[in-house]
Amino acid sequence: MNGSTFPAPRPMAVAFAGLVALAVAMGIGRFAFTPLLPLMLAERSLDLSGASLLASANYFGYLLGALACTFQPWFARRLGWSVQVNGPALVRRGLVATALLTLGMALHLPALWPWLRFAAGVASAVVFLYTTGWCLEQLGRQQRPEMGALIYTGPGAGIVASGLVATVLLALHVPAMAGWLAFGALAALLTALVWKILDPRMAMTATPAAATVAAPAQQVGTLPEVSLLTVAYGIAGLGYIITATFLPVIARQALPGSPWLDLFWPLFGLAVIAGALLASRIRRAGDLRMRLAACYAIQAAGVAASLVSPTLAGFAIGSLLLGLPFTAITFFGMQEARRLRPAGPTSLMGAMTAAYGLGQIAGPPLAAWLVARATHAAAGFELSLWIASGSLALGAAIYLGLARRYPV
Repeated sequence: MNGSTFPAPRPMAVAFAGLVALAVAMGIGRFAFTPLLPLMLAERSLDLSGASLLASANYFGYLLGALACTFQPWFARRLGWSVQVNGPALVRRGLVATALLTLGMALHLPALWPWLRFAAGVASAVVFLYTTGWCLEQLGRQQRPEMGALIYTGPGAGIVASGLVATVLLALHVPAMAGWLAFGALAALLTALVWKILDPRMAMTATPAAATVAAPAQQVGTLPEVSLLTVAYGIAGLGYIITATFLPVIARQALPGSPWLDLFWPLFGLAVIAGALLASRIRRAGDLRMRLAACYAIQAAGVAASLVSPTLAGFAIGSLLLGLPFTAITFFGMQEARRLRPAGPTSLMGAMTAAYGLGQIAGPPLAAWLVARATHAAAGFELSLWIASGSLALGAAIYLGLARRYPV
C-alpha cells in the first residue's frame, strides 16, 4: 500500500474523481478551444492559420507530456534515482494548472496564446495518464473493472458543458475573452469537487512510476504486436482531430445561417458520454482488437457522413458516429495495453498516448495547408476529412490483422 495509512476510496468515488478529472483536462483543457474558435475568428483575433497553430501547440504539449510520463521511470532507473511518483498529487497539480492556463487565455496577448495552449496540453496528458492508471488499478483491485469505462464519460461531459456555454455566449454576442474566463472558472469549480478524493495520502497501489517495471516473463505481447498496436492507436488521433478542431467552422461553411450550428459540438459530447456508458456494459470476454476495429469503422463513417450529406442530418449523424466510439477507443486501447503488459502497462499506455498525440499534431496543419491551397475553403476541408476517414479505415484494418496474426 506504499506505506499509506488511508484506505482506498470506494469504487464510485474513484470513478467520479476520474470522470471529473478527465472532464477538466480533456473537455476543457483541450477542447474548450473548439466551440470558442468561431468567436475568435469573428473577432479577427485569430485567423485559420493561427487557429491551426494554437491547436497544434496544445497537441504538441499533450505529446510531450505523454512522453515525459512514459520515460520518467526509465530515466530514473538509468540515473539510479529512487522516485516514487504520487499519482493523485500530480492529478491535482494538473487540474490546477488547467484552470489557470484556461483563465490565462482571456488575456489579450496573442503571442502568449500558443505557450498557454502548449502548457495546457502537457497538463492534460499528465492528468489523463495518471488518472487512468490510478483509477483502473483501484477499480481492478476492488473487483469493479467494468466501472473503468465510466471515467471516460468525463471528456464528453466537459465537451457538452463547454459547448453549451459557448452556445449561450454566441447568442449573447459576448467576446471570446468571457468564454475563456467562464471555462477557467468551471475548471476550478470541478477541481474543487474532487480535491478531497484525490488526497495524496490515500492508498495508491499503482502509480505510473511504480507500475512500469515489468518482468519480461510477465509480458504477453511481442515487439511487433505492441508496435502495430501503438501505430493503430496513433492513427485514431489523426482520424478524429480535424473534425474535433474545426467542426463549428466546417458546419458554418456548409450550413450558413442555420440556428443549429452550435449544437453539433454538444451533440458530439453527448455521444461521447453514451459511448463510454455502452462500453461499460459490454461483457469482459472477447477480443478487444475486434472492438477497436468496429469503433474505428464507426468513426470513419462519422467523418464521411458530413461529406456524403452536408446537411443538418448529415452533420448530426456525423457528430453522433464520431462521438460514440471516441472514449471507447481509449478504454479498449488502455485495456489492451494492460493485457499485453500486465505487470506494468503504463509505459505502453504512454507510448500509445504519445502516438495518438502525433496524429493530433498532424491533423490541424494538414487541414490548414489543404485549405490554403484549395480553390475555396470548403474543398480543402473536404479533402482533409476524406484523408481522416481513410486513415481510420486503415487503423481498423490493422486491428483486424493483429487479431488474425496474434490470436488471444
